[in-house]
Amino acid sequence: MDAVLITNVLAATVVAGTPLLLVALGELVCERSGVLNLGQEGMMLMGAVIGFIAATSTGSLSMGILAAMLGGVLMSMLFALMAITLAANQYAAGLALTIFGIGLSSFVGSGFVGQSIDGFDKIAIPLLSDIPVIGPVLFNQDLLVYGSLLIFVLVFCFLKYSRGGLILRAVGESPEAANANGLKVLPVRYMAVAFGGAMAGLAGAYLSLAYTPMWTENMTAGRGWIALALVVFATWKPERVLLGAYLFGAASILHLVLQGLGWNSSTELLAMLPYVVTIIVLVLLSWNPARTRLNTPLSIGQPYRPSK
Repeated sequence: MDAVLITNVLAATVVAGTPLLLVALGELVCERSGVLNLGQEGMMLMGAVIGFIAATSTGSLSMGILAAMLGGVLMSMLFALMAITLAANQYAAGLALTIFGIGLSSFVGSGFVGQSIDGFDKIAIPLLSDIPVIGPVLFNQDLLVYGSLLIFVLVFCFLKYSRGGLILRAVGESPEAANANGLKVLPVRYMAVAFGGAMAGLAGAYLSLAYTPMWTENMTAGRGWIALALVVFATWKPERVLLGAYLFGAASILHLVLQGLGWNSSTELLAMLPYVVTIIVLVLLSWNPARTRLNTPLSIGQPYRPSK
């Protein structure tokens, strides 16, 4: 491949990895609080359809983004009510949320299937976009790609350097000990789940307003499930989530490039490539079981009932 093709592939990799990066960062924060939300796929789909409907109805992509994030938050609050307030089984509540989101998004978006919209345009950052290779890849993207990188930096700094990040991790490690030290466990978990919902909604909106600016049923194509696996295999570290998201993006673009180059293989086999490659590489990265256990939030998936 020549230099131009390589640059285009790398730029497309960042675009393809952006929705996965957003939803995985949200789930990472959620799981750091000790809550496992398996409803990412359903929340992404609701974000995609709500964002698309809002954008087409108002003519504003910004309104579409805000509506999608709000829709994701509302969906996540439904999960939080079951899993946090009512202390229901988090696995069952998350699966129920995904099933609900898949069905509701299909119903709500039935009248918009196949419609298209003018999505986000690329914004070239002066001077930086002229840097060979790196410029077109990182500094000639749409607004949501820049936003995803900013969110990554904020999440990384929040978890590693802030008092709020320390509180979040304390709640995820031992809610009983956190409560004994005066920390409000339930509000912290609610805020973490809400952030995860907002990021899932934003990721869904990116699919319907930027990546492929149209609405189709089940357009997330399993990205919510990949995000869940990504967070675990990345051992709850934002930098590894970033790597895994772009790895998935690279594999997604690679299978299209191979098709364009006339690769003699079935379309279905090539379509599996992003999922298989991402899982294999992430498994290898997290091969050390001791490291994985060390980084796993101890209370993840366990309901917490405050003492009277």
